[in-house]
Amino acid sequence: MRRRLPVLLGFTLAGAVLTPAVGLLRGFGIPVALPLGAFGLFALSFIRIYGQSAGLAGGILSFALILALDRPLPGLADAAVIAATFLAGGAWATLLTLVLWRLHPFLPARRAVAEVYRRLAMLTADLYGALSTGANAARWEAHAREHRRAVREAIEAARAIVLDTVRGRGAGTPRGANSLIRLEAADQIFGALIALSELAEQGTVIEHRAALRILRRLRPVQLLLGQATLADHGAPDTRVGRSIDAIAAGIAALPAADPLAPPATRIVERLRVAHTLALPQNFLPGTDAAGRGAPWRQRLLSPVRANLTWRSPALRHATRIAVMGTPALAFTMLHFDPFDHWLTISIVATMQPYFAITWTGAVQRIAGTALGGLAAAAIGLVCTSPLAIAAAMFPLAVASFAVRAVSLGLFTATLTPLVVLLVESIVPGTSEWSIAWARFVLTATGGVIAVAAGFLLWPTWEPGRLGQEARAAIGAHGAYAAAVLSAAIGDALHPAVETARRAAGLATNNLEASISRALTEPGSTGRDRLEAALVVDAALRRMAGRLSAIQLDAGVRAALSAGELAAWRAWIVGTLSALAAGDTALPARPVAPYVDALARLARQAELIAGVIARLAG
Repeated sequence: MRRRLPVLLGFTLAGAVLTPAVGLLRGFGIPVALPLGAFGLFALSFIRIYGQSAGLAGGILSFALILALDRPLPGLADAAVIAATFLAGGAWATLLTLVLWRLHPFLPARRAVAEVYRRLAMLTADLYGALSTGANAARWEAHAREHRRAVREAIEAARAIVLDTVRGRGAGTPRGANSLIRLEAADQIFGALIALSELAEQGTVIEHRAALRILRRLRPVQLLLGQATLADHGAPDTRVGRSIDAIAAGIAALPAADPLAPPATRIVERLRVAHTLALPQNFLPGTDAAGRGAPWRQRLLSPVRANLTWRSPALRHATRIAVMGTPALAFTMLHFDPFDHWLTISIVATMQPYFAITWTGAVQRIAGTALGGLAAAAIGLVCTSPLAIAAAMFPLAVASFAVRAVSLGLFTATLTPLVVLLVESIVPGTSEWSIAWARFVLTATGGVIAVAAGFLLWPTWEPGRLGQEARAAIGAHGAYAAAVLSAAIGDALHPAVETARRAAGLATNNLEASISRALTEPGSTGRDRLEAALVVDAALRRMAGRLSAIQLDAGVRAALSAGELAAWRAWIVGTLSALAAGDTALPARPVAPYVDALARLARQAELIAGVIARLAG
């Protein structure tokens, strides 16, 4: 509710101000209203740089802007009625969404990830039992066959559910990112447990005892992490932190050459990754050590600065929307018809930052509109009274929003009859056939214009590989880390840090745009590659937030000498450079005093190393 309420209320207030204000300014004529409309379309499209929620709100506000420019409002009284109506509709939608019919869209993903940790706990318990009883070869084979298969099945089932959830909710959502990272951490813990069991099976009595101490503490940690994932609390469980520290202390007491140390250390590091996602300072990317977000001015201006370059797909797309939407707005103003605004709405709704998505959306929208128009005409022959029309609109509304996340074509096919019947009730005397025909012609024309604009005006072609954008983002964050740590040592000026930060932010935006394209095109990108890109994106977002905190944190500079900071800088920058080149063989961490902020950066880099090979397909 804390995440949704500001978005819903912000959209409601913005619409209640925008719609009557634009209607009043429309009265000053086309010379005033047309430039206003062009700027509004640009700004409401460009607002997608602030994330998926802002992009969705901007898209719907674009439709409100287009409708408000249809004809002028006679006076302030009419503007007040429009504002009150918008407020009432927004308030009802907010009440329905957050109170009367609450949905938990990420609950299936959290359940699936929690089940993975429960299965890991069962595997750990069985492994503990096999070691403690001196199992024979048949017992070890049964352990591997039953529990490893169960964990792998749970992981693959969770991957499908989490990917479907992210596909429907967007790649930039914090809860989706948390589920992805926890799932990837669990998968890497699973691999380390297999290695640990193989080593322990052939190990000495001393190694058996060491493995038993690790496993005895590991099972409750896995269960608690599963419970924390399911509950989705924003506060960490102190028991998990203490248990992880105890496991780490036990590993530190092992001899330096003990073969159990590497897989056990990997398990501990991945447990820390999964656990720290519940910490307030890590629940959302870009927060500081006290759990507070960045200053509002920075949150507002940083994305704008990062995207004020022609390399930004968001800037090119917003410009394209304004260039193609302005003539359509002019046509609507000069030749007003109750249905003409469908042309501009179709252009804005169909045109997307990437040509491939624009083409796919245009085909589905045109086909769905044609099918929906035929359905509307058929319904109109049966439903002739206002009561019958209202009764038919309810199941159409339910069906359209039920299939919205499934297919754009199905959504358009079920939404078109709803719109046609609604328009008929508003403009009595107009036949369903004429309304459906007008909607089809204007939608098809808008779709053709959107496709042509996407092909001719500064096209952003679909990247050949997600890995290309991911590696570019990793490399940009390596440069950002080099700038931040160099500034901490005193080797670089702060303007270099700001330049690197903007470049890293732009690279992440480009990666997320590529991911969004892939999410909307099922089957065009391998699932493993897409999941790996999502994990890389989530890890880089957290790495950027941690680097921002280090930039302002004097504690890091006080805890380490210049030489120790230089060693960490060399390791982090070298690791990210290697990952950007596709090399997963990471060097050992520097031998220096433990600093939590730097260790978190290292864990995120190691998490990326676990998935980078999958980006190659």
